[in-house]
Amino acid sequence: MTQRCGLVAIVGAPNAGKSTLVNALVGQKVAIVSPKAQTTRVRLMGIAIEGDSQILLVDTPGIFDPRRRLDRAMVAAAWGGAEDADVIALVVDAKSGLTKRIEPLVETLAKRPEPKIVILNKVDVTAKEPLLVLAQTLQERLQPEDILFVSAATGDGVPALKSLLASRVPEGPWHFPEDQVSDATDRMLAAEVTREQLYLQLHAELPYACAVETEKYEERGDGSVAIHQQILVARDSQKAIILGARGARLKEIGSRARGELATLLGAKKVHLFLHVKVKPDWEEDRALYREIGLDWVD
Repeated sequence: MTQRCGLVAIVGAPNAGKSTLVNALVGQKVAIVSPKAQTTRVRLMGIAIEGDSQILLVDTPGIFDPRRRLDRAMVAAAWGGAEDADVIALVVDAKSGLTKRIEPLVETLAKRPEPKIVILNKVDVTAKEPLLVLAQTLQERLQPEDILFVSAATGDGVPALKSLLASRVPEGPWHFPEDQVSDATDRMLAAEVTREQLYLQLHAELPYACAVETEKYEERGDGSVAIHQQILVARDSQKAIILGARGARLKEIGSRARGELATLLGAKKVHLFLHVKVKPDWEEDRALYREIGLDWVD
């Protein structure tokens, strides 16, 4: 048996569906998903297996025009995820097409030497004619090895994409055990799940000025896990939004995150303790960047 193993960098503009696609390829949830753009902050590896191939999928933050330090760190993480990749997979929201956000990305990728494939996502909600025009335009500009049409949300086209990636990664031994689906630590995963619930439950009420830090992670002898987290916000008004009336909103966030974590961690029970802290300058905290998996960018 000849094993294959390689790194596939999943890049694209915010909200192209990269995390949903990575989860679909892995076969279970490893990356958080939200209707809000720029949900993914760190480069997170999902591990998919197809036949004798182990595909290391780097789910990167959406590449956009950075304005704040946090933005710059996220974009740096995205391009860092593409370093040393055996294949760069550009995910494009087929319905939105070539927007101002993706144009600079296409220009940059056209100059990179790595093998590239283009994945046109959300084809289930895209008319056929503009889809074909978009595919032709990207073929001319990027000269990719392949262009695939998929819907990460419905799973349409995902098996074919997985088979293609399996054939594209180079021969070599697997880097991870067969049953491992991500390189994320449990501490990082716990913080990401809570942050996902903040986005899902608060929608447009809460801006991106928040972070989740896992302060303590303890596996207990009875098979349960105790997790203490603080949610950092910049202003008192944001703290009030998260807490809700008499703390009801925070309780609901914790309840949903707790249930999902119990499943993901394989724990009998998760004891999740959340508190909200106002820290106006949290985006300037080097230690926090390390905790959430980002490099400090000047």
